[in-house]
Amino acid sequence: MPQKTLAEGSRAGAAASEHGGVASPRRWWILAVVAVAQLMVVLDATIVNIALPSAQTDLGFSDGNRQWIVTAYALAFASLLLLGGRIADLFGRKPAFLVGVVGFAAASALGGAANGFTMLVVARALQGVFGALLAPAALSLLNTTFTDARERARAFSVYGAIAGAGGAVGLLLGGVLTDALDWRWTLYVNVAIAVVAFAGGWILLGNHRDAANAKLDVPGTVLVAAGLFSLVYGFSNAETHHWGSPLTWGFLMAGGLLLAAFAWWQTRAPHPLLPLRILLDRDRAASFLAVLITGAGMFGVFLFLTYYLQLNLGFSPTKTGVAFLPMVGALMVTAQLGTTVLVPRLGPKAVIPLGFAVATAGMAWLTGIGLGSHYLSAVLPQLIVIGVGLGLVMPPAMQLATGGVAAEDAGVASATVNAMQQVGGSIGTALLNTLAASAATDYLSGRDATSKLVRAQATIESYTTAFWWSAGFFVAGAVLAFVLYRRGVPQQEAEAAPVVHM
Repeated sequence: MPQKTLAEGSRAGAAASEHGGVASPRRWWILAVVAVAQLMVVLDATIVNIALPSAQTDLGFSDGNRQWIVTAYALAFASLLLLGGRIADLFGRKPAFLVGVVGFAAASALGGAANGFTMLVVARALQGVFGALLAPAALSLLNTTFTDARERARAFSVYGAIAGAGGAVGLLLGGVLTDALDWRWTLYVNVAIAVVAFAGGWILLGNHRDAANAKLDVPGTVLVAAGLFSLVYGFSNAETHHWGSPLTWGFLMAGGLLLAAFAWWQTRAPHPLLPLRILLDRDRAASFLAVLITGAGMFGVFLFLTYYLQLNLGFSPTKTGVAFLPMVGALMVTAQLGTTVLVPRLGPKAVIPLGFAVATAGMAWLTGIGLGSHYLSAVLPQLIVIGVGLGLVMPPAMQLATGGVAAEDAGVASATVNAMQQVGGSIGTALLNTLAASAATDYLSGRDATSKLVRAQATIESYTTAFWWSAGFFVAGAVLAFVLYRRGVPQQEAEAAPVVHM
């Protein structure tokens, strides 16, 4: 009898998993494929930021238009995530994953070849559209591939570490590519990553439509997409307009009303887009909030510390990316420890508030930076402490947010996690930028604004203000996590996972 090919063996394993609940023999290879795809999506949140000054010079767009290179991606990604997750449940995770990978790569290539501002913004929006299909499909594949609770914890430690540290890796890669090649390669690099992810997904993934008998909730899709769009757009406008502008509070109010209408409709829809049973579990709701708050607080580290390292300490883009690597390493170590050792033994009520507390301490310590500070004493130890704290929060929260859901809801639960992270990042962007700008203005009031030293100190005031507010976010996260999480070890961790499908 001829030996089976890799693809045949993988499909056989998938079939066994679907019909008998046997874990896929290729599950660790599937984890690698999912991790590569997730890294591509997470990298894109920061890799382009490093290249923006070069892209602006090359294409000649204004400072006012610059924010739309970032906002176009965030708007499309956040508003379509729940739809992308439900599509994966309805039509199969493998086709959703593969279409997402190909579309993301094509949009990245379009952006890399952009000959003007409009073409680049359209490409970034298309990246967000296909990212909204790819990200929930990738996370739900992870949730439904690993049927053993201990193995699932190990898999989520890897995934969570990538989700938490991918932004820092994006800064490094963006700096290297911009310095060594050209800003366009921060987009072209996605094509190379996508080739690996697509080949692995095509060979290894099986397909099963867990919600094949359900129908798409069109009214719910319109309400939640419009609501999330309005929310992210309103917060984005707060960066360039004041909070009293109708473009800020008007869209924020509209977003709140639309999301309230969406929640009401989900209690009456025959095939709800986001079944409320997903949100009513206490641990899962706490995990969604933890991801939201982490997304808001992490922004203070990446954005303002990037400014400080480059503008005040004179780091190059590449050196700035390297400076974040110790935090990435600390996060990856504690991600493994938190998901595989601490949460299964102590439960999330002890571990996740502890992680927030450690991250708070690191962020507060980081406020000691000054004009004459050195990286090794004023930045490096603090980054490691923050990484340790976030590693105890992000991966366990993601695991608890998606674990234990019915197979037919895995995609939309995964999409909700991504939506929380994206909306949290948007809130953090708007709030921290506004607060930092106000702090700098207040410092300059009554001082000689023409002095270089005074202006430099004003930037330090803006950074430290952002860091203090990020620390405040983490304090709120610690309190909410301690109050909301149940005592003891979660049931889904203590027992074998239910039979699920790939």
